[in-house]
Amino acid sequence: MKRSAWRYLWTSEDIRKKLLITVLLLVIYRLAANIPVPGINREVIRSISEMGGPGASLFNLLDLLSGGTISNFSILAMGVYPYITSQIIIQLLVPIIPALDRRLKDNPREGRSLMEKWTTMLTIPMAFLSAIGQVNIFNSMAKTGSVLTTPFGFVGASLLPTITLLLSMVAGTMFGIWLGQLISEFGIPNQGLSLIIFAGIISKIPSNLLGILADKENGWWVLIIILVLLALTIFAIVYVQQGRRNVPVLFPGRRIGNRMSMPVRSNLPLMVNMAGMIPLIFAQTFLSFPALIASYFIAGKTSGFWYGVYSLFSGSGWFYPIIFFVLVVAFTFFYTDVLFTQQNYGDTLKKQGAQIPGVVRGGPTQKYLTRVQRRITFPGAFFLGFVAVLPYIIGTILPITRASAFVISAAGLLIVVGVVRDTFTIIETELKVHGYDESIIKG
Repeated sequence: MKRSAWRYLWTSEDIRKKLLITVLLLVIYRLAANIPVPGINREVIRSISEMGGPGASLFNLLDLLSGGTISNFSILAMGVYPYITSQIIIQLLVPIIPALDRRLKDNPREGRSLMEKWTTMLTIPMAFLSAIGQVNIFNSMAKTGSVLTTPFGFVGASLLPTITLLLSMVAGTMFGIWLGQLISEFGIPNQGLSLIIFAGIISKIPSNLLGILADKENGWWVLIIILVLLALTIFAIVYVQQGRRNVPVLFPGRRIGNRMSMPVRSNLPLMVNMAGMIPLIFAQTFLSFPALIASYFIAGKTSGFWYGVYSLFSGSGWFYPIIFFVLVVAFTFFYTDVLFTQQNYGDTLKKQGAQIPGVVRGGPTQKYLTRVQRRITFPGAFFLGFVAVLPYIIGTILPITRASAFVISAAGLLIVVGVVRDTFTIIETELKVHGYDESIIKG
């Protein structure tokens, strides 16, 4: 019986060090999540979450996505989402700017490095705008006073406290991004920001479970139903994530002396969900913008156009889950197209002398593969959209609040499952690279 290489997980000094560094940095991140920004009125913050209405819905939604940092109004209240927003903007600019698109195709490594640099530079102004938006939106929600103990503004005596507040929040965001980059470099490779978001999501599970159990009449059986649904959802996520379409590819034979070997038949696996969890993160980040912008104009009003926008994007009502579903589907197709174009299978296969049977090499091959990829992306995109709005469906059917339905949000669940799956795959690869594979060990 073949035994798993995982039993050597703690044996490898290098892998053990990476795991310990990852855990340590995540602990540091969660500790920093409890450091409040200067000048915060905790009583007013608490009153916002308890007041009900669209304001409370939006507040609880943002708190859920941030891993509870907003309820503390910590220096990490914005998380790493300004960085993700910057990524969205840069990704949207790639097809629009021919020079950037050409650079990515000619030298993918240099192109990605340039995009990373621009994303980091764009993150700082985006973080400042998000910080101003958060303060304004929570001030507009507050009915018992200001969320700040000091005046907020850029004139007179309020200038220095305002700058201190904004710099603290921006510094917190950059600190979170830096920790994520440290994890990617010294811990689990290429998983830094994903694990940062993962840590924030799972940190809310205990409080959400307690919220459900607080209902003495229905708590236990509702919890059982939700756990069963979670188990089924996790199974479906893993099943879809593993989905592949194998496209047959013929590789040319090799010359051995005076003879040519037979062509080698292989498969090019195309993933059903190539974009992974990124469309969900993009959609969640994108949906937070209208409410943040509207917060600048409502100024305590309870009617009018901007209040209507604010209410629509607060996470309550029927409009939010519908637009969330549409955005997830749209971002899935968009991000898959971007990734697939960057990989440029047509030219790669042509350089290797490989060919898909019945398809001309080069451009026609790329068009054929793009068409196949879009067809198999269709069910994957709709599955992601359905899972994203599942908590809203559960909250409508079961006798619990919608907030309680988010034991772990379905979008969050996709992120968690995706991160765990990717992390396990990376660790398994690391074990094989270090020689802890059963076939290698047995010789």
